[in-house]
Amino acid sequence: MVLRFTMRRFRERRRREADRRFGARLLGAAVLAAIPAVLFGLVLVLVEGHWQPLRRLDAGAARRLNETALDHPAWTDTLRLLSDWVWDPLTLRVVVALVTLWLLHRRAWRLAAWSAVTAVAGGLIGLLVKVVVERARPSLQDPVAHAPGFSFPSGHAMTATTSFAILLLVLLPMVPRAWRVACWCIAVLSVLGVGFTRVALGVHWFSDVVGGWLLGLTVVSLTAWAFKAWRTDIGRRTTELTDGLEPELTDAHPEPDPVLHRKH
Repeated sequence: MVLRFTMRRFRERRRREADRRFGARLLGAAVLAAIPAVLFGLVLVLVEGHWQPLRRLDAGAARRLNETALDHPAWTDTLRLLSDWVWDPLTLRVVVALVTLWLLHRRAWRLAAWSAVTAVAGGLIGLLVKVVVERARPSLQDPVAHAPGFSFPSGHAMTATTSFAILLLVLLPMVPRAWRVACWCIAVLSVLGVGFTRVALGVHWFSDVVGGWLLGLTVVSLTAWAFKAWRTDIGRRTTELTDGLEPELTDAHPEPDPVLHRKH
């Protein structure tokens, strides 16, 4: 009797500790997701309020980079190749779609759903904000490139942010640990590079690119938070972002056993 009572108290204490850790992790994830959202809101307010220091920064960056582009045609052609083909939103979305189909083939249903929802939500939210803000693109005397539609936020920058985040968080478990830092570096440099090409080609303001980055980070943070909460809810171990969202992807059956899940 005493042993049974002691074991019950021990299990209750462990459950309370687990609940506290779960709450702390969710709170931390919520704060992490809120940071880019708040910063994006600030940039949006400054753009809509025509804040003069930001307008001078945008105009100065556009003018100087346009002059450089005009003076270096070969450099400009390379930027067009990167922006219109390598880092084009359609290219990145096709890659994400192929990865999502591969996840379905691996029967990683929830991770595939996360990938699809993150990509689609990012695209729709970015389009909605563009329509609401209706910011005009830069109008330069000697433009080196043209782009349709409104300017804020940059669709290229936002798509690059969400796409590379999806690829990293899905595929990192398949990458040897020694190569993971290199993968993060390539992803970050690619996202920064996309933003630079859009400003250098004169089709976006600098603040458009920053807005795209922040809005993309907000979408990824919120969907990743939801996915990690699901993992915790079914009793799977907490993972670091450096390990990807679902380390079990390397297993033969990455999805949890439904029978064990019901018992849990």
